[in-house]
Amino acid sequence: MTSLSKILASATALCALSGTAYAGEGESIIKDRRIGYVTTDLHWTMYQTADGKAECPKGLSPNGPREIFKTLFPDMGPVEKTQLAREALKMYPGDMGGNKFDYIEVTGNIALGLNLDGKVGPKDFTSPMGEKGIDNAFYRVTGCNSQFRGPEGQLQLFANKQIPDFGYNRILLEVTEVDDLANDPDVTVTIARGRDPLLLDATGEKVAPGGTQRVDATYGAKVIQKFKGKIVDGVLTTEAKDGKWPWQIFGGVPRSLAVRDMRFSMKLTPHSADGLIAGYFDNESLYRWLTSWSTHHLSYGQLEAGEFYWEILKNADGHPGKDGKMTAISSAITLNMAQVYIEHPEKAVASDAPAAPAKAETVQTARH
Repeated sequence: MTSLSKILASATALCALSGTAYAGEGESIIKDRRIGYVTTDLHWTMYQTADGKAECPKGLSPNGPREIFKTLFPDMGPVEKTQLAREALKMYPGDMGGNKFDYIEVTGNIALGLNLDGKVGPKDFTSPMGEKGIDNAFYRVTGCNSQFRGPEGQLQLFANKQIPDFGYNRILLEVTEVDDLANDPDVTVTIARGRDPLLLDATGEKVAPGGTQRVDATYGAKVIQKFKGKIVDGVLTTEAKDGKWPWQIFGGVPRSLAVRDMRFSMKLTPHSADGLIAGYFDNESLYRWLTSWSTHHLSYGQLEAGEFYWEILKNADGHPGKDGKMTAISSAITLNMAQVYIEHPEKAVASDAPAAPAKAETVQTARH
């Protein structure tokens, strides 16, 4: 993909007469003014040219964990002062005090994303379609690192590969109070986590629309979030609101990205939803998300954790803290979803039995 318009246009246009969505034989996809979608693919929004020279004239980053380790310790040394010292900096990158090696940033002015602050600033990008004011400072940090570039980038490949495999990443988007997928001035968007395996097509490789997902309202309760939005010309946009996006990239290490002013821009059809999640990603949350990957995996793309951390701080452009330093960095995630029918858990039926004593209730709750 080379532009947001192509990302949005990638969804097949299947809206029927008057913008109402139909499943076939006259049956509407929209049930009780609701339509749901489940995540099938996602990756950091990345603008790339064929040879990479426009955005990365100096080439891609050469300094990964292995290269830096070899430079620092050509004669090796005690494990404590070499391997353990470097791993400690991965956990506590603030101890580095700043970048120690050259870090190649994107130097072009073209990027994908959204204008988050409604302004056109000197460090903002221009979209491939000519829209000015695109806020995606994280792309400046990651655009010249092979780890993030597609399709060969290890992070892009494996982080996306976890979507069908890990239930933690089975994130749902439900649009309610919707009457028309083409234009509707007032809808509600709910994020939740699904409990069921994804329905695959005949190839066994792609997710087919039309499956069913039950909402995980117990272990996934903290994931549930609501946004107000509208649909214009088939594109759903939502309010900007602080939120979180669960995204596990390593087995056994669930992580959520904390996002300030989080919002969606999604092209909706009866079978798919495709577009962007954008906002200002919390610096610390973003770093901990990345370092849930082992140093071994980060080495595949020449990505040194500590150097990456200081690049985030240097380019952070949102939500200053009490000390005036920015605590978040603008970015966007490209998100693809397939239509599903979402089932909500039934509400508990009130019991006629007398309530248990308060002390007994406390003990029972603790055991659960």
